[in-house]
Amino acid sequence: MRPTLPYSLLALFVASTAQAAGRIELDQVLIEDKQQTELESATERLHEIPGASNLVDMGKVEQGRVASNQDVLAYQPGVFAQSAGNDGIKLSIRGSGINRAPGAHGSGVYTMFDGLPLTGPGGTPYELFEPLWLSRAEVLRGANGFDQGSLALGGAINYVTHTGYDAAPLQVRYEVGSRGYQHRHISSGQVLGNLDYYVALTDSEYDGYQAHSSGSSKGIAANVGYRFNPNLETRFYLRYRETENELAGRLTKDQIKHDPRAANAAYLARDDSRPQPGSTWVGNKTTFYLDDDARVEAGLVYHDFPMDLREGPMRLKVAYTDVSGTLNYLRRDTLFGHESKTTVGWRTTKHLPNSGASQFARTSGDNFGARSRDFSYQGSDTVLHAGNDLELVPDLWLTTGLAMIYTRRESDVTYPATGGKVSQHDWDYAPRLGLRYDINPQLQVYGNLSRSVEPPHPWSLIWSSTSNTQPIEMQNQTATTLELGARGDSALGHWDLAWYYSQVRHELLAVEIVQGLPAKEFNASATVHQGVEAGLDSTLWERPGTGKLSLRQAYTFSDFHYRDDDEFGDNRLPGIPMHYYQAELRYDWPSGLYAGVNTQMASKVQVDYANSYHADAYALLGARLGWNSPKQDWQTWLDLRNLTNKRYAATVTPGYDDAGQDVARSTPGESFGVYAGVSYSFR
Repeated sequence: MRPTLPYSLLALFVASTAQAAGRIELDQVLIEDKQQTELESATERLHEIPGASNLVDMGKVEQGRVASNQDVLAYQPGVFAQSAGNDGIKLSIRGSGINRAPGAHGSGVYTMFDGLPLTGPGGTPYELFEPLWLSRAEVLRGANGFDQGSLALGGAINYVTHTGYDAAPLQVRYEVGSRGYQHRHISSGQVLGNLDYYVALTDSEYDGYQAHSSGSSKGIAANVGYRFNPNLETRFYLRYRETENELAGRLTKDQIKHDPRAANAAYLARDDSRPQPGSTWVGNKTTFYLDDDARVEAGLVYHDFPMDLREGPMRLKVAYTDVSGTLNYLRRDTLFGHESKTTVGWRTTKHLPNSGASQFARTSGDNFGARSRDFSYQGSDTVLHAGNDLELVPDLWLTTGLAMIYTRRESDVTYPATGGKVSQHDWDYAPRLGLRYDINPQLQVYGNLSRSVEPPHPWSLIWSSTSNTQPIEMQNQTATTLELGARGDSALGHWDLAWYYSQVRHELLAVEIVQGLPAKEFNASATVHQGVEAGLDSTLWERPGTGKLSLRQAYTFSDFHYRDDDEFGDNRLPGIPMHYYQAELRYDWPSGLYAGVNTQMASKVQVDYANSYHADAYALLGARLGWNSPKQDWQTWLDLRNLTNKRYAATVTPGYDDAGQDVARSTPGESFGVYAGVSYSFR
């Protein structure tokens, strides 16, 4: 527990004691107090949203292997995150982006770094996701990302980077494990008067589970903040990262059962790979405190993310550059004697004119022949949103909001022919209405009704075309969602439970027509997304001086299906398991030693829209052993994955109608693996 002394007296006492001992440790006290305050503030902020959310504390995640975003989002109800064998993961929240293959772009979830946009008209590239740069992640499921300007079906995720306030002056970390896995990290962060900084260098390499699936990455993250006075502060951010991944391709169900480490023969023969030559994300966020109850936040981001896609019978060199701006006004008032909180925000993201691609014929590896096509991607997303929380009676809050969205999508083929251009401009809207009631400090119930809007990617207009020269037009995906839920603390532990029902129109669904070529995306007929999300963190037994036994559980039920489709009737949408469960049973000793066992279970997954074939259900077991020193400087751990060496499909990239045939649609999950790590923080 934190001391109850006033902070100024506590700091004076610590400084005096440290001086008497011949050393000064005041900076350490400042850093630790700031970190606790930020986590508590995030918890309180999420508790004020009338809907489901998750708060991921990276201090807990880092007590084991942290290889990708899959490890960050583990044990989170309502979130499906599975690795595709490299940095790219298949991420889906409430069926968002359910059938877009893990790869260069994600969709259906609005993603931010430090409250600033990463997601743009072209989706969410994955190469800047280095988990060891993070202090926490905030997941706002569904419409609960409204105040961040998110209108996506899956909501929003804000990945928050360390700053000088919550980082050690020096930290080094090293992870090593099965199949050539290595992950190295060094960072530094400090507070120097009104200025603070954080800088981190990270690199990784791995041989991969499948043949021809090795990869590597290296990157830097940095930020520097300055407080000019109590009413004005600013922070600059930088992320740069390079990744290179060989591509093993997908396997059949029979291959996963008998030879899961094989590579897809076509991918192997062509030597497919996906180098990301270097992505840069630079941003600034400046906050003006107008008074104790009002502030303005202004943000600006430049994002450059080129790609060199050597997949299938082509090589695609892509140049993407986005620029984003945000402006938010937040105010607390008293309205007719009732407390009121208002947020008015604006955000826009626009592709710069150099965004485009050149396509070449290709035989294998780096060899490529004649240029076959040039085309450009243009697009912008602009959202103006206003929301209010009004306390109607004590502990009963009404949430209202309205967002207006303007989207522009253009795809233009400039070679070998000109004039193959599609330009779409759309206005849309997204209202939001919610209620939350704190029955007592240990129990809250809530509900909300909302609308979401998601435009297609500009590249979908090209790749979904049957012609190489004429893109097609597509409609925005929209959904109306009802959500009901509750959360609280009880004798069972801290729990949360949410149910949602979404009627989706023009859902953007992708289907792989020809293996090795990008999936084609189309607007589907009417669909339904409904589900239950449940989380429970329990202390099963605890005795002072002896230790604590705890259990954390996360369960997600996902029912996504057509509504009377002309061809597929009420078929389930392929790609995501209906039942997904994760749990960890852990014992902590007072010395800092901990040990636990964990499990992950998933039901079968349909692999085509005709529901003619499926990937099998699976259950995995794991174990973890580690030690955190009482001074919080040394940390070490041993992480055992898939103890029973289960062979299973981690992700599925659906086909249209496989007619009951076993087609290569699945990426195999990793087999038994051993990972170890050590970290030292100089404070």
